[in-house]
Order: sequence, then C-alpha cells, then structure tokens
Amino acid sequence: MDKVYIFGHQRPDTDAITGAITLSYLKNQLGMNTEPRALGHVNDETKYVLDYFKVKEPKYLNDVRLQIKDIDYHKGYFLEDTTTIKSVYDYFVEKGITGVPITDSNKKFLGIVTLKDIAKEIINGNINKLDSTYDNIVNTLEGEEIVKYDEDINGNLIVASYNSQTFFNNIALTNQDILLVGDRHQIHEYAIKSKVKLLIVTGNLTIDEEHIKLAKENKVNIIRTSMDTFTASKSIGLSNEIKTILHENSISFKETDFYDDFVEETKKLKHNNYPVVDANGKCLGLIRITDINEKNNKKVILVDHQEFEQSAPGIEEAEIIEIVDHHKISNISTKLPINFRNMAVGSSNTIIHELYKESGVKIPDDMAGLMISGILSDTLILQSPTTTDKDREVVEELAKQLKLDYKEYAIEMFKAGTSLKGKTKEEVITTDLKTFTSNDTKFAVAQIFTLDVDSINDEIDEYISELNRINDDLGCEFTMMCITDVIKNGSYVLYTEKCKEILESGFKISPFEQMTYIDGLASRKKQMVPVILSELEK
Repeated sequence: MDKVYIFGHQRPDTDAITGAITLSYLKNQLGMNTEPRALGHVNDETKYVLDYFKVKEPKYLNDVRLQIKDIDYHKGYFLEDTTTIKSVYDYFVEKGITGVPITDSNKKFLGIVTLKDIAKEIINGNINKLDSTYDNIVNTLEGEEIVKYDEDINGNLIVASYNSQTFFNNIALTNQDILLVGDRHQIHEYAIKSKVKLLIVTGNLTIDEEHIKLAKENKVNIIRTSMDTFTASKSIGLSNEIKTILHENSISFKETDFYDDFVEETKKLKHNNYPVVDANGKCLGLIRITDINEKNNKKVILVDHQEFEQSAPGIEEAEIIEIVDHHKISNISTKLPINFRNMAVGSSNTIIHELYKESGVKIPDDMAGLMISGILSDTLILQSPTTTDKDREVVEELAKQLKLDYKEYAIEMFKAGTSLKGKTKEEVITTDLKTFTSNDTKFAVAQIFTLDVDSINDEIDEYISELNRINDDLGCEFTMMCITDVIKNGSYVLYTEKCKEILESGFKISPFEQMTYIDGLASRKKQMVPVILSELEK
C-alpha cells in the first residue's frame, strides 16, 4: 500500500503539527499507511506539547515533487562484472531489455553494458583473446569438466584446423594457449605435453584415458563439449567476463533525483537505459526511457491549510486525496474528487476529534493531549473570536479524559512558546508568517504570541528594519506583524510603510503608529486579514 504523507502548512504552528499527527493515527487505525510530516521548523510551543505528552516530533518533509523512486523502474536489474557476456545477453532476452548496469561484488555501480556493446565486441573484438574462468567456459559451451586445475583461464585461443603434421610444424603451443580440437589424438598429446592452459575437445568426441592421465600429470585443464569446432569457436568468446568489454561510465541517477531533472538530462544524453543508485553509489536497478510514464505521484493529505502557496513545494505534482481544514475555501484544485472536510471552528483538531467519533476509533491519551493543545493554541485558550461552542465542548471532553486543568496547562504551553530569549529578529517574525494575494497584490501577515511585549518595544527599530528586509525578500507590497498578548487578549501591530494607510482606514485609527495596540485583536484569519482584503478590494 502506497504511503500517504499528512502535513500542515509551511512555518507550522501547534494546530498544524498536532493535527497531522492525530489525523495520521486515525487513518492508520482505519487501515491506511500514513506518516505525519512537518514542512518547517517545529516551534518551542509545539515542542513543549510533544514533550509533555511524550510524542515523537514528525520528520521534516522538504517537498513532494515527483522523484525517480516514484517511477516504476526496474528494481534489482543489475549484474556483477564477473558475469559472462553470454549470460548478460541471455539476461537481455529474458527481461526484454537492451542494457543493464554492471556492479562489483558489493553492488557498487561500475558502468552500463548495452546490446550494442555486445554486438560491437562480437564483430570488432579481439576474438583470439580469452579472459574467463573454467566454470564460465563450461557453462557457455554447455560442456563437461574432464580435468580441472585452474579457476581462472586466460590465454590465446587457437583452433586446430590444419592436419596434424602441418599443425606440428607451424604451431608452437605454450602454457598461454587455449586449444579447440576434435578427436585428433596426436594433437591432444602434443597439446598436453606442451602444457597448454586449456584443451577443449569438441563434438563430444573421445579422449584417450592415457591422455587424461598425462593431462593430470602436467596439470593441463580439459573440457569436452558437444558443440562442433566451428560453433564452439564462435561461442567461446562469449564466456569472457562482461568487465572485459565494460567502459568506465559515471552516468547514473539517484532514487532521490527529481523526475523533471532526469527527463531534461536524458534529452541531452539521448540514451535509452540509465542506472539508478543510492547515495553511496550502490546500484538499485535500471530505468528506461519507456518507463518514465509509469509514475506514482506522492499521495498527500493536507491539514490546516488548502492553499498551494502555504503547502509543500511540488504540491502541484502530488495527488491530494483529502483535506481537513477550518480556514476559508481557497484556490486549491484537484484532478479527482476527494474527501474534503471544512468546518467553521477554531481549530483543525476540533474537526479531527469529530472524525474520530464518526469512525468509532478510541482516542488514546497522547492523541487527546495533542488535540486539546492544538485547539487551545489556535483559540487562545478559547478566547479568540474564532472559537465556537464545538471547540469548547471538545476541550471540556478531552480535559475530562486527561484529568487536566486546561487553563493552567495552556498558560504553561504559551509561556514555553512565547519566550523570545535567544531568538533572532528573523526567527521571531517568521515563526508564523503567511502570505496572501488579492487583486495581484501580495502581502504577508506574521503573528506571534508573547507575554514579553516590552522586549520588542525595546528594539522596535531593529524589528521594523528586519520586517522591511523580509518584505523585500518575499516580493510583497507590504508586511505586518501582530504581537498578540494572550493574557490581555489583544495585539500590537508592526508594519512596513505601505501598509500604514490601509491600517488607518481599515481599523479607523489615525494616526496608526508602530506598536499600536488593538484590544480584542487575536485572530489573523478572522480579524486582521479580512480587514486588509476589504481595503484592497475598494
């Protein structure tokens, strides 16, 4: 069963991370194969929650772009460099391929051999040279072992085509020669006394017992084959190990390489067969140009978001099979119908709690702890204007199960997450920053929750400077940051200059100074962004 990745938005908050984990647990209980992932750094508040309920932090997911590992390439298609040329050819025929990666004994990729390479060797190769093993020759010639002393057989190939006397007069045999001959017993004796490397008797013809005895005394290897001399002379070269015709070839692709990059590279290389290797250069298999249409796009479930800009890079290439969210419906689209659960509640975990109930799956304490944390975080301890009666009902139910004073717990959770100690200005601003677009105007709204507003006031100029730099890097018209005081249930606002008039008009505050406090402003989604969008649409 294909794995399904479940994740929240980029720069994830507690609701996004805990929602991915709790939904993944539910789906796995229902028989799916899912894994929760994080698209960004897990913030201090969320780390506190995960540590408190002893839940492992999800792994980071860089992107969901299509990779070679998502293509149905030929896994396990490779051969060792000691394989004979004939065996490689037979492998081509068996598998219906025209090339195969070659490895050493440790599966380290060495190069690739194609049918064209074998044909070239048969036509243009050195047919008089043999570099093989005794067993490989026996297998290639479909022969039998008569006398064996050496495993490695290297030498010059000679065929006894002359009559015996002419052969004796013209051919001086040595221990570097490999002789093919029929039942010319005198030549048998001459070859053995010359201590040739290997005597091959063709036609399944007889070998005198005295010659076999003599071969053992002289440590001469003998093989007998049923092939005639002509056929054996044509076939024996195919017993050479494939490494004898292997040219060094460093062209290979990793499983993690992206599909688009692979396709572009193949257009330049114009080959048909490409090795696939792991990060250590070990061969995994073969990918052919004809394979690249057999794609298995990554399957994903989105939690707490539904906008491409806030999702994983490459989301356009993934197969979205479900969305669970509590934000406004946006511009995301899918190729096929999907399960889409969107509710006007304060937290994605409130919806996920409902899914558990509908599915009849018991909520274990650790998942209950993550759920209540996500809800308390997103609703600011049920004080945010996004809070609904459903959120309150779920919090009461989960707190009862956990025997938890949720207000005390939430204060400790926010304290852990709102401390600015040790953080750079960039880290503070980008902890929870989202971009939006309206009428071709791109803008960003960051929100942080802290109980230490004074530390920002003390360095307000540095924060404004960093806000302007981030705005330029994002290519936005303007960027603002809400500094939300959880206890006071209101926010201070920092902004780049182009936002000043919009804030004055939208909130009816003039002049709207840096760090202006707006009582009751706690929700970016319901209070800040709608005001900005309304002003941009005027």
